[in-house]
Amino acid sequence: MGNKINLIDRLRLGFAVLTAKSVTFGVRSLRLGAASVLPGSIARRIEPRLLQLLSQQVKNGVIIIAGTNGKTTTSLLLRTILENQGYRVSHNSTGANLENGLMTALLESTNLVGTLDVDYAILEVDENIVPKVLTPLQPKIILCLNLFRDQLDRYGEVDTISKRWTKAISTLPPETVVIPNADDPTLSYLGQQLAQKVLFFGLNEPEHYLEAIPHAVDSIYCPRCGHSLDYQGVYLSHLGDFTCPSCGFSKSQPTLASQEWQQILVGLYNKYNTLAAVTAAKELGVDESTIRDTINNFQAAFGRAEDLVIDGKRVRILLSKNPVGTNETIRVVTQSSDKTTLMVLNDRTPDGTDVSWIWDVDTEKLVERGGTLVVSGDRVYDMALRLRYSEKSPQSHLNLIVEEDLRQAIATALEHTPANETLHILPTYSAMLEVREILTGRKIL
Repeated sequence: MGNKINLIDRLRLGFAVLTAKSVTFGVRSLRLGAASVLPGSIARRIEPRLLQLLSQQVKNGVIIIAGTNGKTTTSLLLRTILENQGYRVSHNSTGANLENGLMTALLESTNLVGTLDVDYAILEVDENIVPKVLTPLQPKIILCLNLFRDQLDRYGEVDTISKRWTKAISTLPPETVVIPNADDPTLSYLGQQLAQKVLFFGLNEPEHYLEAIPHAVDSIYCPRCGHSLDYQGVYLSHLGDFTCPSCGFSKSQPTLASQEWQQILVGLYNKYNTLAAVTAAKELGVDESTIRDTINNFQAAFGRAEDLVIDGKRVRILLSKNPVGTNETIRVVTQSSDKTTLMVLNDRTPDGTDVSWIWDVDTEKLVERGGTLVVSGDRVYDMALRLRYSEKSPQSHLNLIVEEDLRQAIATALEHTPANETLHILPTYSAMLEVREILTGRKIL
């Protein structure tokens, strides 16, 4: 951290940075996007060690935030806490979390000769590339939020990812701080295997238990011996309070009492995001008053429980990109009194090309409540079929509207939304970017 760079490396780095900034200027001037990936990709060809050379200039260290769900919200909350404490922070705020996106984020904070003058770098990292970036980044803190099935066509099962994480993290210096989710059996076990400093976060609020383990559950078997876990209760998917009756493995003890920290935004999943960010902030010595004040005034990241006002009507965008995340956003919708919902299903590379995961989503709960449900996206008919199969009787009170054109689908959903209600939009990732561009007139990526 804060290491000096020799002259030859400095010259090559400077040329790479200058090229990247020129590309950024060109892309943004021509309104071709936010230039959140391309500059890093080009600069990396000039200086292959770009990630290492930039990250080692970060004064107080790099913080990695990894997991299937919650990365963007958690990283934005932690960044805001640190900035409110007076620190300068570099952050891949657009959500571009592959290697080129990480490099672009760091490049954004450099001057023209490649000097990076920040206290911390907060980088949300795609779960599949965590082992690749640990060595060049040498992080000070690693936040492990959760592991759910997500884009199985690319990543495989969660056990495979967790084993790769454990192997890679175990090679880091002992002073590295790892903060896993205690309620996730796979990550709780991961933390128990490490020699590094480990702090856990999790819930201890039985009043929020689900009535039953959901259909979209991934890791209900003991990661140590393979026996079925005994759950006292689950909060969402396989996250909960558990023990193994065979080998004695059990949930790790969270560092913080979850009841003492209020929840940011809507949805219980955001309580996990809060606890993760707070655990890291307290480890970094941030004043508790600063943390609490930040939470009280925190605004959602784009597309993550983001509230907009369009034509005088309230719109809430809830990113829904895998079974667990979609079940949670459906829970938010069904707990409200609002009766109009727009679901947008795409199958592009950022979403994962396999959309069979929609059959693991508890769409029955959304259909049962009736109201108006508009569907759109590249795979609109797959989504419509899933919803039709969710109807338990021919006398359903659901008004299902299928609209291929996304712009028209949004207009239709807004028309069906009463002035005193909120339109909930549940899009996959690429669909969320499209929805926001239509609603706000601005691209993110």
